[in-house]
Amino acid sequence: MSMLANTNVFDYINVLDKAADAAWLRNDAISNNISNADTPGYKRQDVNFEVQLAKALRNSRYQSMDAKVANLKTNRLKPITYTDYSGFSYRIDGNNVDPDTEGVYLAKNQIVYQGLELSMNQEFKNLMAVMK
Repeated sequence: MSMLANTNVFDYINVLDKAADAAWLRNDAISNNISNADTPGYKRQDVNFEVQLAKALRNSRYQSMDAKVANLKTNRLKPITYTDYSGFSYRIDGNNVDPDTEGVYLAKNQIVYQGLELSMNQEFKNLMAVMK
């Protein structure tokens, strides 16, 4: 198994794992936003990951997707929580959370997480098929 760890067979799994971590962190941020929907002055939080991933993949734009993923420095792909629309508030109390919108974001994020989970499972099935 140590020989497998030194190859590129886990490249996609590593990127999918980072994306799943980001989706999990986004789920926490959205849940926190919903919990603080009535907290005066609270500003919604979100997670930046997709932009970082797209930027990292663009750095090697004339390569195949396999080569791009193999060359990614996954240790540099870190989801970042940030305050979204920090200067914006449509309420008098300074809060900028809309619970209905957060519910939509939560549903979207759950679908994304499930898709990532299915993709990781498929990658492991592919590895199992190759090892047979």
